[in-house]
Amino acid sequence: MEEIKCECGQVNPYGTEVCGACGKPLVNDDSTKLLNMRYEGAARRSQTYNRSIIDKVWGFFSSVKVGIGLIIVTLIASMIGTIFPQELFIPPGEDPSVHYVEEYGPLGQLYYSFGFHNLYGSWWYMLLIAALGTSIIIASIDRFFPLYRALKSQRVTRHPNFLRRQRIFGTSQVETVEETMENAKKELKKRRYKIREEDGNLLAEKNRWARWGPYVNHIGLIVFLIGASLRFVPGMYVHDNVWVREGETEVVPGTSGEFYVENLAFTMEIYDEDDPLFQDGMEASNAVMFESLFRTDAVLYRPEGILGLDQSLVEVDRHGIEVNDPFHFDDFSLYQVDYKLHELSEMTFDVEDRLTNEEVGSFAVDLNNPEDDYSLSNGETVRIHSYFPNYIINDEGIPSTENAVPDNPAFIFEMVNDDTGEDEHTFIGIQRNFDVTPNDEPNRYSYSLSGVDTNHVTGLTVRKDNTIPYLIIGGAIFMIGLAQGSYWSHRRIWLQAKNNEVWVAAHTNKNWQSLKKDISNVARYAKLSMPKDQTDLEDHDKS
Repeated sequence: MEEIKCECGQVNPYGTEVCGACGKPLVNDDSTKLLNMRYEGAARRSQTYNRSIIDKVWGFFSSVKVGIGLIIVTLIASMIGTIFPQELFIPPGEDPSVHYVEEYGPLGQLYYSFGFHNLYGSWWYMLLIAALGTSIIIASIDRFFPLYRALKSQRVTRHPNFLRRQRIFGTSQVETVEETMENAKKELKKRRYKIREEDGNLLAEKNRWARWGPYVNHIGLIVFLIGASLRFVPGMYVHDNVWVREGETEVVPGTSGEFYVENLAFTMEIYDEDDPLFQDGMEASNAVMFESLFRTDAVLYRPEGILGLDQSLVEVDRHGIEVNDPFHFDDFSLYQVDYKLHELSEMTFDVEDRLTNEEVGSFAVDLNNPEDDYSLSNGETVRIHSYFPNYIINDEGIPSTENAVPDNPAFIFEMVNDDTGEDEHTFIGIQRNFDVTPNDEPNRYSYSLSGVDTNHVTGLTVRKDNTIPYLIIGGAIFMIGLAQGSYWSHRRIWLQAKNNEVWVAAHTNKNWQSLKKDISNVARYAKLSMPKDQTDLEDHDKS
């Protein structure tokens, strides 16, 4: 693909339609059709090279139609992700496979089955975002650099055919070319045009920087997409939940064990229904609300020492976490989002010898961390054969547990019968107590629930978002580019002397009426004929 050398001496890349220096049309030089000035007739790679696979990929992604198609598909996919809440925003601890069916029925089941509950983290959505970003980058490079080089290398004196084929063009007979040019120059400077002169000819240019508005938009979009993609990079974005019981300490999710949080106490205060402010609020909102305060008194720890040897937790800070008052530390924040009152924490059981009708001892089971066996006062030992924190009978008819939360605890206790030397098994839970024997003979030892202890549990959401600066910067750059390209226009006016005539041609990328107003003032001040809008002439000829 050979370069094209113009008669002015400028060497142009293959595919150039308008000489970058003098403006001579290199394709259809004898045509009277207006020049396409969108990219100054510069050669674009996507329109020139189509040999290798790289050229084909470049041409595909530089297409405006492809870019618009990717934007439409991405928008549709993003809207699908908002039909129901994403998995991050369902209640903490909920099983997504169950939650979407129970809350939204068959549509929720379909939503979950297709993976739309975690749409924004799916591989195909990330691939779509990557394709859109690639399209924006390639399309910008394909258009920006040829346009930049063409505008940078443009000369003041332009080829006659370049001037004739501008949308606004006209000639005027003048008495003194020098005086006319000087008067035009004064008026253009008054209107803040930047003037360049060459061999008695003028090029008045204004707001060239506005031409880069779309490319600034693209930069903003790319930064924004990078920020959105970084949310899936480990350590950049965390949105997780943690349940902490009163008096217990849990590792803060997403911190890789760097921080721990202790729940000293959870407090829920109730509105006084006799309070006039409460009554007024209820009448105004027509709502049912009784809780006035949710508060977790939290302590933040950081481990010190060697893991597994002499590691200890050192207090870093403490804070009362409320609904609108999170606990901020490092790059993380802890938000109060949920609670559970009076969760079962400990059960106490009494053991009785049925032969003697005497109590042989009692023991207490920590429901969150039960021991394997317990010693009684008579020297006997009770072992936990099986523990079901949230007891259910599964589809196979076998005792099981739904989760590790002690909402419906049940046990199978094991104890040795001294008379027979065999192990006895007893099943006991809430409103359930029976012997597990191979025959109908009762066990020697019986168990009874004698007491329970409860505590409160707080639900905290852990958030960390280091992508926010990228999103803000990307959005700000995009808005700057939008304003840059929308409210200003790149205007150029050429005035060239031809014997006793002055040729006037002009171009702008938008807002032609304002350009015509500038030219009208220049023409009146310099005593020139008003150039014609050749699109109006073409429309007149067609009619």
